[in-house]
Amino acid sequence: MLTPEILMQSLVDETRLRCVMLLLAETELCVCEFGYALGEVQPKISRHLGKLRENKVMQDRRAGQWVHYRLHPDLPPWAGTMLQAIAQGLEGSEIHRSDLERLRAMPDRPGRCFGTGAGDAAPD
Repeated sequence: MLTPEILMQSLVDETRLRCVMLLLAETELCVCEFGYALGEVQPKISRHLGKLRENKVMQDRRAGQWVHYRLHPDLPPWAGTMLQAIAQGLEGSEIHRSDLERLRAMPDRPGRCFGTGAGDAAPD
């Protein structure tokens, strides 16, 4: 069960906070999208996403070799309100704005990670 303490512990790490903020803007993302947007390697992103999944902040969905993440559908209302308030507070933050801009500029996004060209993203 997600408690306020668990949610706060989940968000205290900057990488996890940035991942959650991206999901608030994009609904569902693949590990490769998080890595591209944050400029981080896949193992680091996967480790943080695993922690968010373990804490019931996120839920994953497998599609073949790909793993897509979204906010957990059973987040308590207070948690959704809290995440929205954090997102509102970070609206002017350069790092969060840059993350979203990089994500939206990513070539061959899943749908997108399932492309067929030489520039395809690596599998999760």
